[in-house]
Amino acid sequence: MNLLFKVTLAIVLLMPNHLFSREVLKVAVAGLNHDHVHLLLNLYEQRKVDIVGIAESDEQLVRRMQTRYKIPGNLFYKDLATLLQHVKPTVVLAYNPTNEHVQVAELCMPLKIPVMVEKPLATNTGEAARIAQLAEENATLFLTNYETTWYRSNQRLKALLREQAAGTIRKMMVKDGHEGPKEIGCSEDFLNWLTDPVKNGGGALMDFGCYGANLMTWLKNGERPKAVMAITKQLKPMIYPKVEDDATLVLEYADGSTGIIQASWCWPYSVKDLQVFTTKEQWHAVNGTTLLKYTSHQKPESISLTNEYYENHVAYLEALLKGEVRADDDLSSLNNNVIVVEILEAAKKSAMEGKRVEL
Repeated sequence: MNLLFKVTLAIVLLMPNHLFSREVLKVAVAGLNHDHVHLLLNLYEQRKVDIVGIAESDEQLVRRMQTRYKIPGNLFYKDLATLLQHVKPTVVLAYNPTNEHVQVAELCMPLKIPVMVEKPLATNTGEAARIAQLAEENATLFLTNYETTWYRSNQRLKALLREQAAGTIRKMMVKDGHEGPKEIGCSEDFLNWLTDPVKNGGGALMDFGCYGANLMTWLKNGERPKAVMAITKQLKPMIYPKVEDDATLVLEYADGSTGIIQASWCWPYSVKDLQVFTTKEQWHAVNGTTLLKYTSHQKPESISLTNEYYENHVAYLEALLKGEVRADDDLSSLNNNVIVVEILEAAKKSAMEGKRVEL
């Protein structure tokens, strides 16, 4: 074995494994003003995703992101329409205001390019219906990403319910919130539309209420609630003058079960948890890695999370586009998320009119 071969072999063995991994997903990015985009850009830095184009009109935002993540300048375009004239991504990931999701659908669905947006799907049922129409007409996926989709605790609880090992649901309770987007340090780019009643469709009700509606629709196997009641508050009007910062929703189902969603920008700490009360016991997904079972108020049993699930939305998309999994009624599906928007719209109407709203 000559010296050159030995040196080459040593270099190969020392190189990061990701440089020899399977081909990664080729994505285009629509917008950079949603702070969740940092999750994707971190995956880009780790070579776990290949970004082939980014559509963003804000030049200052482009410069900041380009510098921070060392993104080549030739990947940036002023808008998504121009980007799609130059590159053909495998999928488009949208990190723009919620009311712009329908524009992404108008551009991508006729080109048969699947899309995943950040939660929620849309700001109102009209936008949701248009997105669904475009997806159906073009037989192309339009998906919604939630952090809680990748919680192994939630996936384990769903599996137990599917196997009927957890009993029949009687009540569901979801708490999602934090101290407030300004308080936790969200960027000004994000705050500018997150606190806008048109671009976001509301405040904490839309930002965090969608999590509970998404999970409950999934746990109830795609069933719509028959009615929604909601109360919204403006507890910090000096900080969030245009939108509500606290919301409580009550969902009624035909079988007598109930869902309670608590969404807030006014809590002392961040939380995303799910509690399900069944005919057998109580289940509590405390966070993404902890699932507890209560058969009495004392001494909960910690449930082993042996189930495998996708690490994040990129891994899920890779499997989905290879045909390894279907998205018919899962947490990311269009079927689920159209119902989510219906629930949120009914909640806004209920809070405004002070009465129960039937779907």
